[in-house]
Amino acid sequence: MATTVIKNADVVVTMDAQRRELAQADVLIRDGVIAAVGQGLSGDAVINAAGCVVTPGLVNTHHHLYQTLTRAVPGGQDALLFGWLQTLYPIWAQMGPEEIFTSAQVGLAELALSGCTLSSDHLYMYPNGARLEDTIEAAKTIGLRFHPTRGSMSIGESDGGLPPDSLVEKEAAILQDCIRVVDAFHDLSEGAMVRVGLAPCSPFSVSRELMRDTALLARDKGVMLHTHLAENDEDISYSLEKFGCRPGQYAEDLGWTGQDVWHAHCVKLDRQEIDLFARSGTGVAHCPCSNCRLGSGIAPVRQMRDAGVKVALGVDGSASNDAGHLLDEARQAMLLQRVANGADAMSAREVLEIATLGGAQVLGRADLGTLEVGKRADIAIWDMSGIAAAGSWDPVAALVLTGPHNVRDLLVEGRHVVRGGYLTGVELGALIERQNTLARALMT
Repeated sequence: MATTVIKNADVVVTMDAQRRELAQADVLIRDGVIAAVGQGLSGDAVINAAGCVVTPGLVNTHHHLYQTLTRAVPGGQDALLFGWLQTLYPIWAQMGPEEIFTSAQVGLAELALSGCTLSSDHLYMYPNGARLEDTIEAAKTIGLRFHPTRGSMSIGESDGGLPPDSLVEKEAAILQDCIRVVDAFHDLSEGAMVRVGLAPCSPFSVSRELMRDTALLARDKGVMLHTHLAENDEDISYSLEKFGCRPGQYAEDLGWTGQDVWHAHCVKLDRQEIDLFARSGTGVAHCPCSNCRLGSGIAPVRQMRDAGVKVALGVDGSASNDAGHLLDEARQAMLLQRVANGADAMSAREVLEIATLGGAQVLGRADLGTLEVGKRADIAIWDMSGIAAAGSWDPVAALVLTGPHNVRDLLVEGRHVVRGGYLTGVELGALIERQNTLARALMT
């Protein structure tokens, strides 16, 4: 039984119940699982981590991977959410399986280089024969753990919704395909590389009936639920006008609260909605860079955390971020809470916890998120010897405050996804070239 040891790390950040940080420590891996954490460990293969901080892999809980093909699109650069969507919808309608597959590869490669070992994805449109498995196959080529969600839109412009009619589906067909992808790809076993969720896009693009039916189906199948909620003032106004209630009440009425639910954004949650999420165990994917880019506001993360709401990070789509760098997202989250609540509102260590353990908790992955015996070996190794961290007194805080920008080594299930700063599963140059070719075709 071969073993690998990560040896002589300057600091191992365990994220265990005591939040221990071990100096000059090792991590032993056996069959994709952490077998020991401490000093003086040995293994068949050695990864030298001298000069490095070792953390659990970062977890991304909200993304639209297909949007890596539409970064910095003119006309959407300075728009609020609804105007931005109306600019991008016609472009997205031109995509097909190749665009969905390649954009997912690029987005997941970018996440891997930023230290992410597990990512969710919210794919809510399927133009020109695209299917959810296009993204699942892309994740296999990169080597990341993946939690795709079968999204949907069913209310087009002609019925009072926001998306064009060409991008919506019949609700019966949506539910049928949800059953298909869960049966085909969802893996409930410990250490699963793929788990599937169900994810109607938003209150302004699906019916109340589809929201309710999807929740019933998800509970029957034992999968998680995900959607956008309370993203900005337009979102709140739409909910009040169309449903006669705030988004939190809408979610609760339709079965969209609980341990198996996580909502993206939640920028405009009020005190009652925060308390509802805390009582019910409902999770939140906080997307600070996208919220800034679209002018949506600053989510009340400090208030959520203090109330006991499970909070994680999401990069959101690369058409509204426009990057997909999870460590930068952590830094932005910390800075925004300080802007809103004062310089002591959130520490570097707290936001690092949100980016690792917090993400695992929101996605229901008790087998991930900490460096402890028995947990899966999803591990990020950060070289602190470069210029970004030069002069740092506290290497753990420096990881968030200064960098490095990219991870040196990334292991998923004990296997190298990034080694020495380079992806192991794909040739990045060729991938970028193919992505840019597809993007240019969409411009014409």
